[in-house]
Amino acid sequence: MIFNAKDLSPDQKTAIETLLGRRVQEGETVSIRTFESANASHERKLEIADDLRKYFAEVDAARTPVSEDEAEELLTEAMRSVRPGYRPYQ
Repeated sequence: MIFNAKDLSPDQKTAIETLLGRRVQEGETVSIRTFESANASHERKLEIADDLRKYFAEVDAARTPVSEDEAEELLTEAMRSVRPGYRPYQ
């Protein structure tokens, strides 16, 4: 569910702000989603995290170094390819 903050009732806004731990601005959009938690043991979660660390270390080792500006442009381009109206937060 997606809501414009300006359309929330005072009670809804209070509940969301309590969960977020900060005030919601009028121009913001609030997205609410529920999902079932994965039923993985603590040990399995640690294995998955370790596998992800190894994978990202391999990706980082193989990538061509770019400047921070180039990296930001690449990320923005990728976001716009899946969300055409995307605007980077500044």
